[in-house]
Amino acid sequence: MPGPILTATDVHKSFRMGQHVLSVLRGVDLEVAEGQILALVGASGVGKSTLLHILGALDRPDRGSVRLDSQEVFGMNDESLASFRNHTVGFVFQFHHLLPEFTALENVMLPGLIAGEPIECCKEKARKLFAEVRLVEREEHKPGELSGGEQQRTAVARALMNDPRIVLADEPSGNLDKASGDELHALVRELSRTRGQTFVIATHNERLADAADRVVKLEDGKAHVLR
Repeated sequence: MPGPILTATDVHKSFRMGQHVLSVLRGVDLEVAEGQILALVGASGVGKSTLLHILGALDRPDRGSVRLDSQEVFGMNDESLASFRNHTVGFVFQFHHLLPEFTALENVMLPGLIAGEPIECCKEKARKLFAEVRLVEREEHKPGELSGGEQQRTAVARALMNDPRIVLADEPSGNLDKASGDELHALVRELSRTRGQTFVIATHNERLADAADRVVKLEDGKAHVLR
């Protein structure tokens, strides 16, 4: 069995709400193995999104450690963290966050362009990704011309643009109907198998959790392995 590529140890995170402090994560321990799909489940408000943001270096923990292989993520300086977010981690959110003024192809190219890759290389790679997510015929359409499922498949292609070690997805099918959600879940499974792509997916969707390799439940600020 592959070893962990991402390890969170004793991660704590609190938020101040007026006079009160809300402790969301209270010592989360989590290991993510290479090539697996890990489903992160739990009630609304337990901190699934907060944990994903910390794993992806979008937010810092109050205390605790996040390591990619043997590297301490929060030991990096700001420039290295920005590179980590763009190259090592891909993000897919419940709402696709595609830029409406650009075509689907241009949206997928953006992470590569931000990383300084030549425009023709980005275009060629983006087109290959559209083939993988089965959207070749829609690459020149604007996001507003795509269905919800097509928008999310475009967002998945964008997340894969820089060949990330790990993709973090926050309720990716939460805004889709059942058929589109099932299609997205099948795509994630296929990408995991064909690419060896690692996914951590926060979800309320039982079908997606059932199809994952591992399921971890967040409850009372801790992570509990269900399988």
